[in-house]
Amino acid sequence: MHTRTLLLSALGVLLVPFGAEAMAGSDPANVAEVMQSAEQTQTNLDYVWTILAAALVFFMQAGFALLESGFSRAKNAVNIIMKNVMDASAGALVFFAVGFGLMFGTSWGGLIGTDGFFLTGTGDQPQTWVYAFYFFQAVFAATAATIVSGAVAERIKFSGYLIFSVTITGLIYPVFGAWAWGGLFNGSGWLEALGFIDFAGSTVVHSVGGWAALAGALVVGPRVGKYAEDGTPRDIPGHSLPLAALGVFILWLGWFGFNAGSTTAGSTAIAKIAMNTFVAAGAGAAAAMAITWIDGGTPDATMTLNGVLGGLVGITAGCAALTPPYAILTGAIAGLVVVYGTRFLEWYVDDPVGAIAVHGLAGAWGTIAAGLFNSAGFSLSQLGVQFVGVAAAFLWTFPMSYLVFSLADALMGGIRLNGEKEALGLDRLEHDVEAYPEFTTGHDGQPSTETKDAEPVAS
Repeated sequence: MHTRTLLLSALGVLLVPFGAEAMAGSDPANVAEVMQSAEQTQTNLDYVWTILAAALVFFMQAGFALLESGFSRAKNAVNIIMKNVMDASAGALVFFAVGFGLMFGTSWGGLIGTDGFFLTGTGDQPQTWVYAFYFFQAVFAATAATIVSGAVAERIKFSGYLIFSVTITGLIYPVFGAWAWGGLFNGSGWLEALGFIDFAGSTVVHSVGGWAALAGALVVGPRVGKYAEDGTPRDIPGHSLPLAALGVFILWLGWFGFNAGSTTAGSTAIAKIAMNTFVAAGAGAAAAMAITWIDGGTPDATMTLNGVLGGLVGITAGCAALTPPYAILTGAIAGLVVVYGTRFLEWYVDDPVGAIAVHGLAGAWGTIAAGLFNSAGFSLSQLGVQFVGVAAAFLWTFPMSYLVFSLADALMGGIRLNGEKEALGLDRLEHDVEAYPEFTTGHDGQPSTETKDAEPVAS
């Protein structure tokens, strides 16, 4: 054995000069070809990862649909499904036609894009990347829209909601997105020029959706029975916590595409982002559960579920910039923001799913945390920029959303369904179908007595 080892070692020494000579004499064209092949492989990987991540974000629509319907009453489940379907469907079309250009076209003064409408005039960008980047950004726009759906659930006309859904994906979201993210394509927004940190959209997507949800809920008003005569809020339980929980797990899964996919590159950077996303969500749930357990004597399931989402929203801005311990801290504080924010807001606005606290407040907190806990080091000026971004999102989104909802209300003769129609349920009234017909019809297939009493309601 020893002799054979010595012979192999000697042979290796003799062959070294030949190998070195071969490397030195390599054809430069072959080397260039290898390098080009490696570059093309990386490009292909970037495309595959971006499309896969976009598909995960699109799957979040299913999560929102289940979450919102589970937190609402059974008689409105179909209406919520329809709103989520149209957020994605109509949103994809209007973002294709208008929103993408406003958000990512050549910038006018750092405010809005001026080209790229219908995905034309996109400059030197490869057409295949235009397709991939549009897909990824379109599902983000649909997410911003569907946040609003839950906050106005159970009492808004379907047609009125569609008007706003198209407006937020075609105008409100893209304009703010141009300020913060325009440079990701052909634009150059004024906020990103300041150094604003919002890697995957705690403010760009979630706070924008949350502030729009606040405006919509205020315009349409509370559900019948939400408040006692003295103004004390009453609980109106949803019909299925299991559905809501399944929705949260789907959203949690989709969020890995949301955050890690925002690299739009298949690189090792996605490892830290995915980890931060995971632990922040867990911290948000744990904090929300703990505080409700301490305060009320039992761990609140609804708040725990929303604590998961609060942690996810909170880490979205800083998922690439925070170390894991600070990601956990950010998520935990976001869980507390959700609990106390929901309790406070409930006295003033009826939000059946807690969207305003989860997305608006936790999104604002997460954006500030991205500057406060930045792994590059604390900077007072950076923190100031983060506050500017949070304020700009509110000052643009809330007034514009309130205006759009109010105009729709005036032009349509009211987008709020009256109390009698609300009692019937939006499924039968707006869509002439029931999600759970056995709940409201007898064994003979005829409407039950309760349903018959509500029949003479015109749409």
